Amino acid sequence: MDIPYTTQPRPDTGIYNAKIGIWLFLASEVMLFGALFSSYILLRVGAAPADWPHGLLNIPIGAFNTVVLIVSSVTVVMAWASLKMKKLAQFKLFQAVTVLCALTFLWVKSYEYREKFSHYEVWKTDGTRLTGHIEGKPMFLTLAKLQVAKKEKIEFVADPHHYSEGKTPMVKHEAHAEHKPVEIPLAEIKRLSAFVPAHSTYFAVYFTMTALHALHVLGGAIVIGYLFGPGSKMWFTDPERLTNRVEVAGLFWHFVDLVWIFLFPVLYLL
Repeated sequence: MDIPYTTQPRPDTGIYNAKIGIWLFLASEVMLFGALFSSYILLRVGAAPADWPHGLLNIPIGAFNTVVLIVSSVTVVMAWASLKMKKLAQFKLFQAVTVLCALTFLWVKSYEYREKFSHYEVWKTDGTRLTGHIEGKPMFLTLAKLQVAKKEKIEFVADPHHYSEGKTPMVKHEAHAEHKPVEIPLAEIKRLSAFVPAHSTYFAVYFTMTALHALHVLGGAIVIGYLFGPGSKMWFTDPERLTNRVEVAGLFWHFVDLVWIFLFPVLYLL
């Protein structure tokens, strides 16, 4: 028995069932991300200037990932158009490029996460803040862990600037000509944190929103990869149904891309 309205439009809505389903699903996704963006706005407006860091994300990497997703939006449309023109080989080419773009985005994001997990901020007892790497680039270190390990000091490679704590936004001060490790006694450290969610509200928001978005990218890549591989066999039995599935997957992918287009300026630029 055939499932009704998989290829033919419903008489009451004028579109087939899968498209109705994806639009209802995307409506729930809009509410999910809308709530997160609203929470971000409230937290951002209510935060003290000194508590909301700037310049700690890699803007070129974020811009590169934005271009990658924009390209994937084009290729997913071209894949659907190729099926409309009865060109299966061309469809597979564009689908493969879309999956490659998705995997590239996730790889770049994982690299960015690893950099954050080994990048630290040191709050010194004299009120100075330093950002940089601990020698050896360990991940997830805290002051408590160092104290338990009975360390007396750390070797810290500071960024080419440091920040001073105060009531105004953190401002770059003196530049360092060389990136040599300096020894900082633990007795002079008030707090030590990698750029993880526990670092600040900013990074809690950053990891929550970007990780959720990355899960959507992964889910979309799995679906598009399935339609590229095993799912493409439907072309020989029910080509119109395969075309509709590709269109539905493309609508989800466009939403994922659109979310990132909002995330990039909000988290990286503002």
